[in-house]
Order: sequence, then C-alpha cells, then structure tokens
Amino acid sequence: MALTLEDRLAIQELIALHGHLVDDGELDRVAEVFTPDVAYDLSDFGQGTVTGLTAFVDAALASGAANPVAHHVTNVVIDEPVEGRVRVRSKGLGIKADGSCGSVTYIDTVVRVQAGWRISQRKVVARRVPLNGLAARTEV
Repeated sequence: MALTLEDRLAIQELIALHGHLVDDGELDRVAEVFTPDVAYDLSDFGQGTVTGLTAFVDAALASGAANPVAHHVTNVVIDEPVEGRVRVRSKGLGIKADGSCGSVTYIDTVVRVQAGWRISQRKVVARRVPLNGLAARTEV
C-alpha cells in the first residue's frame, strides 16, 4: 500500500524532530522519535550500535561537549513501504561549538506504532570524501 501524503508529512516531521529534541537537550522525549528498541548505528564514528532508548540517551550524555550544538536535516527521501517498514534517507549537517561542521547521511527504517511513526533503525554514515570516493577510484 502506498503512503498517503499525511504519512509522508508525518515521517518528514519525525526525521526533523530528532535534531530539535537533541539540540534542546530534551532527551526525555526521544520516545517521540524512536522505538523503545531502536538500533542506532554509529559505527562510522567508532561507537558501534547503540540499542534502546536508555542506551541512546546515555551515549548522548557521555559525548557531552563533543555533541554538535546544531543538527540540521535536509534532502529527505521516503521510499514506499515494504512489509510495513519504510526506508528513509536524509542528509545531516552537524555544527560544533567551534563552528566546524560535518556531513552525514542518515539511513532510517521507520515503522508505524500505536503512537504514530517511529525510527526503529538508524545508520549514521559519515561523509568525508567527495563523490563517496568515486573520483579517487577513477583517477589514472
């Protein structure tokens, strides 16, 4: 079954809400974004996969001042559902306290639960080279 326009808007707002809650320090509200058993993959940052809301909050608090002061999300692409799961890709920009920034791609699995749409899996892929390294692989 295709997603309705309302579903697409709700999913896009869900993706955006993460940055607002984290940046505002409202970690007590992460259940509005993630399922209780969320798998949050930070392997590209050497932190492995954080599983569950408590572990997510603990990891955020442990990072302390290393956390970005601002999470910005853009370029949200929502695929059609497959077996009740929706794949969502988006681009993220993290601004640090010193003004430096980094770029990531979020690869999310979103599911509908009783309270609405929630992220059940998120992989955060660091973007460190242009064209995902294509130029370096094609140089002669």
